[in-house]
Amino acid sequence: MQIHRRGLMVSLAALAAMPRPVRAAAAIADPQLARLIAGMPKAEYHVHLEGTLEAEMKFALAQRNGLKLPFADVAAMRASYKFNDLPSFLAIYYDGMKVLLKEQDFYDLSYAYLAKAASQNVVYTEMFFDPQEHLKRGVPMAAVIGGITQARRDAQATLGIRSQLILCFVRDLSAESAMAALDAALPFKEHLVGVGLDSDEKDNPPEKFRAHFAKARAHGLHVTAHCDVDQVDTLRHIRTALLDLKVDRIDHGGNIVQSPELVAIARERGIYFTVCPSFSGTLRAGMKQPVDVVRAMLDAGLKVTISSDDPAYMGSEYLNDVLIRAADRSHLTSAEITLIARNGFEAAWLPKADKSAMIARLDNYVRSTV
Repeated sequence: MQIHRRGLMVSLAALAAMPRPVRAAAAIADPQLARLIAGMPKAEYHVHLEGTLEAEMKFALAQRNGLKLPFADVAAMRASYKFNDLPSFLAIYYDGMKVLLKEQDFYDLSYAYLAKAASQNVVYTEMFFDPQEHLKRGVPMAAVIGGITQARRDAQATLGIRSQLILCFVRDLSAESAMAALDAALPFKEHLVGVGLDSDEKDNPPEKFRAHFAKARAHGLHVTAHCDVDQVDTLRHIRTALLDLKVDRIDHGGNIVQSPELVAIARERGIYFTVCPSFSGTLRAGMKQPVDVVRAMLDAGLKVTISSDDPAYMGSEYLNDVLIRAADRSHLTSAEITLIARNGFEAAWLPKADKSAMIARLDNYVRSTV
């Protein structure tokens, strides 16, 4: 299929970048720290491409694909984004991606996110996608990866943002479905950097995907896994991910601070955590009082990175706003913000020379702002 890089693609990307009514813009007590964050070169790892599908683009894609949405307008759709736990969020999230049917749709979705990220000085990102949800609707893997890959190429050429792609297994679907998705993706493995594990963790422990991770590693791919906060058996799942599956990164993982043993193991292994404070920034289960995840993990000496997760469903807040809010709620200093940004580049699944160049760019920026 020929992907059109002008016309409708441009209008959809512009549509996604338009100002939209969201909750009050992130404020910060220290404007200088806000400026530091805004101008700082950054990396982002925990972002689900389907979770960047803004309501305006959802309507545009539905119209293009001849689909009828059960909402009168964009405002009504946004008003439906009400969730209080992971399952209620996932129901909204998976229903929303049904408008993604063709290669052009995945191109438009991906380019719009990369344009938004680049506008916030994100210079490198590794993005999740959920192919099982598309395959079960009859969308071929070639269309999904093809559209995303072309958008990545065009965004790097025109916007200067570099990116890689992580295939996520939807853990509450069957292990067989996940393996089928991996097998369908392996012919395109040159366009992938790793595999991950997302969706509903309840009754879907990491070991369910032991064979999938082993196969991915045998094909040269990295592995990561979601360990969402306050889930049933969350510490056991973190232990399995660290010691049994030996993942390269952990996504979320905030409950690790409840186990000094696991904290020590993660520090020894140099594990990076992709923390998303907009959705999972507080520990409550089994706690006498709420615990701020970012603050607790930094104080425990863990390697924290910060990401936006599913921004289209979380007030349309992308990385700069997420970092600004985190700076206030977690009482972050400029040195800690810089450390988090440095962790972001060090966590990259890139050659050492490439990471060193990004860190040098960060250091030069920080020196110039002092």
